[in-house]
Amino acid sequence: MTSPSASTETKFFKKRAPTLYVIIAIKLFKGIGLLLLAASAYSLSDNNLPEDFRHVLEFFHLDPEKKFFTDLANKVADITPANLIWLARGTVLYSLFSLVEGIGLMFRISWAGWLAIGESLFFIPIEMHELMHQKLWSKGFYVVLVVLVINAFIVWYLFQNRHRLFRHHHSSHGSSSAENAGSGLAKD
Repeated sequence: MTSPSASTETKFFKKRAPTLYVIIAIKLFKGIGLLLLAASAYSLSDNNLPEDFRHVLEFFHLDPEKKFFTDLANKVADITPANLIWLARGTVLYSLFSLVEGIGLMFRISWAGWLAIGESLFFIPIEMHELMHQKLWSKGFYVVLVVLVINAFIVWYLFQNRHRLFRHHHSSHGSSSAENAGSGLAKD
């Protein structure tokens, strides 16, 4: 027979989900990072981007006359302030999506779990397509591969553990009152 403290410890550790905490951290970190990126894009919308690009190259002591940097400077010159504002708005929207997912998962709301599963599932075919078009030993290949593995794991983990992680409050109250009544600890 187990002692009451052992049963409390078991119940306490069953409710913890360290892997879920990692997923929550990933979602919140991504949301905050995207929000900062959106703020940066918005703050650059009224700047002279080609001049800023030249200053960045000078700061890092890079030769602005190399072909790579001249091609990149030409692409930077094509960016309009309206494009940057649209980019900032879209990034804010996506960051809010990630933040809502993270906060919903933190409070173990079931629709947030389904939202996280859906978002991760959405990106898996895109990442697989990118893997097929990357060189095998390139750095980009491994970055995309890691993101693909993380997304596949998130989908698998949340789907496999959805009943344990996202119980409705009314079902947990019913089981605890039944346990209390059976153990003689029912409150008056």
